[in-house]
Amino acid sequence: MDETESVRQIWRSLGLPGIVDVHTHFMPKPVMDKVWQYFDDAGPLVGRRWPIAYRADEQERLRTLRGFGVRAFTSLVYPHKPEMAAWLNQWAAAFAAATPDCLHTATLYPEPGVEGYVGRAIDLGARVFKVHIQVGRFSPADPLLDRAWGAIEDACIPVVIHCGSGPVAGAYTGAEPVAALLAAHPRLRLIVAHLGMPEYTDFLDLAERYDDVRLDTTMAFTPFVEETMPFPPSEYGRLRDHADRILFGSDFPNIPYGFVEAMRVLTRLPGVDDEWLRRVLYDNAARLFGLA
Repeated sequence: MDETESVRQIWRSLGLPGIVDVHTHFMPKPVMDKVWQYFDDAGPLVGRRWPIAYRADEQERLRTLRGFGVRAFTSLVYPHKPEMAAWLNQWAAAFAAATPDCLHTATLYPEPGVEGYVGRAIDLGARVFKVHIQVGRFSPADPLLDRAWGAIEDACIPVVIHCGSGPVAGAYTGAEPVAALLAAHPRLRLIVAHLGMPEYTDFLDLAERYDDVRLDTTMAFTPFVEETMPFPPSEYGRLRDHADRILFGSDFPNIPYGFVEAMRVLTRLPGVDDEWLRRVLYDNAARLFGLA
């Protein structure tokens, strides 16, 4: 059985119409090429060999996701320097307009005028924001972002935030800066990427304190991650208990293994049942994003 059919067999066996993947990357080609080169070089923020499993042109990657049965996905873009976020947002808006199954994605960076381009993205229909604390090297509680966060909070738009210290810790990674952000903006709909690895426990704690904090499964539980950042067995119970706030993510195309592996590891977690899997693979994200 080929990978496409293996993926489809998993969601079909659960009676789902497909999958929602909240953590996929589509970027302007020059940016994606640089990201792939960084992974190829095992750059400092990667820290290990990391082959790209789905290195293909944009249309081929779209065909692959759709073939898997991904009904909705994101184009997670993120800046690493000032004066980059606004034009990434322009690209992402155009990409979403041409790609109806992509959730219109936007991003931000702590810089003068951030509230302006965030407001424009919201007005244009952004449905999810992406923030990468590790790559951007900024605190999510930076005062320059306060008004932008307020606008996103008021608009009830989810934010996929890479804030854990994996694969390499940064100056502002970990739960403490995110806790400071939530203290100021407690209604933010944060989706903590990668379950917050390796600070899994700390981010589960935040999810228990804030009703709108969710976590995505991106790369978690795979052999590639378990080698260096294993999920603590003591937390499987809380993972099951928060079934309504765990969302499936893959990190497609920038993963060093097959997409099906990201799904299979979830089906093998201790104590999970079909209802948990249905929520994680489709229902939770469909509800959050208002999908049919």
